[in-house]
Amino acid sequence: MKQAYVFPGQGSQFSGMGKEHYENSAFSKKLFEQANEILGFRLSDIMFSGTDEELKQTKVTQPAVFLHSIAAFKTIENPKPDMVAGHSLGEFTALVANNTLTFEDALKLVAVRAFAMQKACEITPSTMAAVLNLPDEKVEEICAQVQNDTGEIVVPANYNCPGQLVISGSIKGIETACEKMKEAGAKRALVLPVGGAFHSSLMEPARKELQEAIETTSFHQPICPIYQNAVAKPIMDKEEIKQNLIAQLTAPVRWTQSIQAMITNGAAKFTECGPGKVLQGLILKINKEVEVNGVS
Repeated sequence: MKQAYVFPGQGSQFSGMGKEHYENSAFSKKLFEQANEILGFRLSDIMFSGTDEELKQTKVTQPAVFLHSIAAFKTIENPKPDMVAGHSLGEFTALVANNTLTFEDALKLVAVRAFAMQKACEITPSTMAAVLNLPDEKVEEICAQVQNDTGEIVVPANYNCPGQLVISGSIKGIETACEKMKEAGAKRALVLPVGGAFHSSLMEPARKELQEAIETTSFHQPICPIYQNAVAKPIMDKEEIKQNLIAQLTAPVRWTQSIQAMITNGAAKFTECGPGKVLQGLILKINKEVEVNGVS
């Protein structure tokens, strides 16, 4: 039975996150203080007592979820992952878990990514929407049709589980696409409270900025494969990991395909490390036969 560790992305944050780790573990406290120092502001204070609005800022959310997930993973005694994966931002945590990146380097990259994405969101007003109970092929077809007819950007962004696909694009494009999704029989096509069109070409300015940071960061030989969002297959090669991590900002998150590939390659037990239980729910919707648990 192979053990997989998975790590959540933006959206799992909540006020008070990580406080228990900080108060009950000397190691975690040191980790949080180290993060505050690297970032140049007291992230831990916002995590423990910040408002939902403060926590929702991309530049805060991403390092907060990353830090909480690492703290949770480090509570596991002698973890021996056979494979890892992370949803969007979670891919950086996964790369620390399989020793490709150090904690310090990954946090610096997450900070660059978060600030770059926030800037990209400010350049072009954009958003995302969740489409429920419509086949992936139909969602893809409608996105392509709206782009073709209107010239607006609309693309599939997160293949979360069968019957749940998040789309990304310009505000007008997403609104038009949502109407067409409902007409095609979607149970819901709901615009999400996010600041921008993540995993679309509108993140290109952020991708370029992140690429520069990634190319000057040391990547090490991983101890187990990572199933990366952009390709949904196991990767062990450092250079390939870098390229997929750069591509991830403008490419869709192929979560359904990644989990299916992990199961095909022997994963029978999945442990989610980080705030919330979102990934556990998605994994069970992809395959009810596997064992899932969480460390938060």
